Amino acid sequence: MKKNLFYLFALICSMSLFTACSDDDDAPDYSKVIESEIAGNYKGSLTVTVEGTTMPSEPQKIKIEKASPSAINLSLADFSFMGIAIGDVELKNCALSQNGDTYTFTGTQELKVDALSCTINAKGTVTNGAVKVDMDIDATVGGLKQSVKVVYEGTRLTGSESSEAKIKTFSFDMSNEANAIVIEQPVINDDNTITFRVDEAAVEADANVLKTLVPTFIVSDKATASVESGKAMNLSQDVTITVTAEDGTIAEYIVKAPTKNSLMKFTFDGWGELQSNFGSYPAPSPTDLLATSNVGAAMLHSFGQLTDWPALEEAQGVVGSAIKLVTLDTRETAAALMGAGITSGSLFTGRFVFGDGASTIEYTKFGVLYSEKPLYFKGFYKYTSGHPFIETQKNDNGFPQYEFLETDAVDECGIQAVLYKVDSETETLDGTNIDSEDERIVARARLEDGTAKADWTAFNLEFKWKDGVTYDATKTYKLAIVCSSSKDGANFNGAANSTLIVDELEIIGE
Repeated sequence: MKKNLFYLFALICSMSLFTACSDDDDAPDYSKVIESEIAGNYKGSLTVTVEGTTMPSEPQKIKIEKASPSAINLSLADFSFMGIAIGDVELKNCALSQNGDTYTFTGTQELKVDALSCTINAKGTVTNGAVKVDMDIDATVGGLKQSVKVVYEGTRLTGSESSEAKIKTFSFDMSNEANAIVIEQPVINDDNTITFRVDEAAVEADANVLKTLVPTFIVSDKATASVESGKAMNLSQDVTITVTAEDGTIAEYIVKAPTKNSLMKFTFDGWGELQSNFGSYPAPSPTDLLATSNVGAAMLHSFGQLTDWPALEEAQGVVGSAIKLVTLDTRETAAALMGAGITSGSLFTGRFVFGDGASTIEYTKFGVLYSEKPLYFKGFYKYTSGHPFIETQKNDNGFPQYEFLETDAVDECGIQAVLYKVDSETETLDGTNIDSEDERIVARARLEDGTAKADWTAFNLEFKWKDGVTYDATKTYKLAIVCSSSKDGANFNGAANSTLIVDELEIIGE
């Protein structure tokens, strides 16, 4: 309570000080000295001490003007105190007295506002371009006495100093291990806030990683910053950086503590069974967002031609369960009649609608409505390439219509996320165009290395936008996450028993 009262005293008393000074009608003429050596803009700092405890100094500019041949005015434009904006304040008609090279002025003010009363005794000096103002304040609020001392010290500017006070660049050096959690470099916004993204899983595992981040920044030429670049910064909370220009102009930037920004996440810890026209099949939750190739495999199960599933729960995930996608050899099943020599294990956001399309690859309806701007697609995976690699070819010479060739090709997995525009909520992409340059597709995040990975491997894929395309919040978008145990599975090319296990899939966005 006592400290809060001090803030009130200091604020009101400092403001009131700049309203009254002594005046002497018989003072000598200092016009030449005032005009050539005293009048001008000053750059300095304001320091407050309360009951022997000194607060951190705050930068402040003042202006001194000639009031008369023997007096000066001091003014502070856009004065702020303890983070509170007060506006323009002035110390008017302060009579000067000379002692060698030093010119002195004094002022006294009595103030009573509600329960607050204080006596302000101010004494200022100007010496060779340096100004100092000491303010002794005896304040009483509600019977509680406070002794407050406010000191301003500044130096006269030449007029050629730069007024630019900006943070030009702000970034995290990713070669520094302390910055490993950063997944999106900072952006300096128009409102002087600085925002960035971090790996939330790492923060959840150890919140202290936010306290040791090391940003690097550059300010305007000849300006200074209240925080040193290249030093550890506690960004578990917002941090204010005050930039002071060469001429004392001040700008404040706020580095915002990173907040949760996961806009879509799938953990695969929940599983159940869904019904199709051909019977039940295993399905990961949430079933209104996720679909698998199990819907199509259910038909082969009902015919007794298949006993395995292309998408199954994997008990040992990164955290809890995961999903295992397996490419099945379906050359000896009814699927082969439709050109499906393999059935790849696939997982995607959207729906699998059996029979809705001219071909089986059109049964996959990729994408769900998405109302944010995606930035990154992240998660974990393992992958084993199977054998043999089966290549499906159409035979135009009669029956059978398709041939299935075994080759020495090495299978790869497919992991990607695609953002595309739609005109209606029922519109979707499917297996015929998800990997195309369809004009509706605006951004894609794709794993380029689909080769075998024996251990859990993290990925963090940035969404790449088409040239000249930007996010438009007025448009309707769908987001398709597509994972496949065979990268070319949509064309029924892949290796039997290729196995992709994925977990903790997540879209980071804003």
